[in-house]
Amino acid sequence: MILSDPINLFQVVQRGMSAQMVRMNAAASNIANSGTVSGSEAEAYRPVRTVFQQELDEASGLSSVRVSEVRQSDVAAIRRHDPDHPLADENGDVWEAGIDESAEMVEIMESARQYQNLVEAMQTAKQLMLDTIRSK
Repeated sequence: MILSDPINLFQVVQRGMSAQMVRMNAAASNIANSGTVSGSEAEAYRPVRTVFQQELDEASGLSSVRVSEVRQSDVAAIRRHDPDHPLADENGDVWEAGIDESAEMVEIMESARQYQNLVEAMQTAKQLMLDTIRSK
C-alpha cells in the first residue's frame, strides 16, 4: 500500500479555491441560460448546483473540500403561452428555464467572497512562514 504525503495548508486552500470556482461557474452558466426556451418541459434548461464533500486527511488532520458532483436542480420550467414562437408546442406554449437571476447573483457573490477569504488565508500563512524564517 502506497501512502501519499500529508496535505499542507496551501493544498487545503487550493482545493477550496477550486471548489468555489466550480460553484461560481455553475451560477454563471445558470445566468447565461436564463430566458432560454424550449418546445417541451423535458427539454427546458434546469439550473445546476455544485455539491461539496468534505475530505479529511488523517495524516495531517487537515480537512479540505472537493466538488463531488454538479447536479441539475429540480426547479420546474415555466410554461409561457407564445403561439408565434418557432418552438411552441401544439398548444402554443414554450417552456422557459426556471432561473432566479437574483439568487444566482447572490450565489456568485458568495462564492467570490469565499474565494477571496481563501486567498487572504493563504497570504497570511505565507507571511507567517516568511516572518518565521526571518526571525531565525
